[in-house]
Amino acid sequence: MTTHEKLITFCGQPAKVACDGKCHKAWGRDGRPRVLLSNEDDDYAWLADDELGAAPLDPGTYEGGDGKPLSAAEFPNRWCVRACERCSKSMPGESHLPLEPRDFSHRFYNFGKRRDDADEARARGEPDPNGPGVRVLRP
Repeated sequence: MTTHEKLITFCGQPAKVACDGKCHKAWGRDGRPRVLLSNEDDDYAWLADDELGAAPLDPGTYEGGDGKPLSAAEFPNRWCVRACERCSKSMPGESHLPLEPRDFSHRFYNFGKRRDDADEARARGEPDPNGPGVRVLRP
């Protein structure tokens, strides 16, 4: 996977941001369709890239006047760092550590335990144990 990285200042501190450069698949954190896995609102998974078509060129969200970039050549702008689900940002004091963007070749689970279970099953060549979900939520 090609990774684009940049050191920035975020909230007055050094931070590293990383992205896979697939702007055509970036919906935004609040816009990416997801599947609800239980009756808990925060128990969800963002759908994988192959479950979705191309994302809108302009999802209608802006951060500090910046909208979604048209290509990775514009990375990072404020929309990337604050609103893009594909962009990863280092924790304070960890800008020197390696950083990988989120992998949307499969569903990305909001709860770490569900994410770990899915990763372990995938490593064993087994199906995702989290099931298909209760219902798909689209913005």
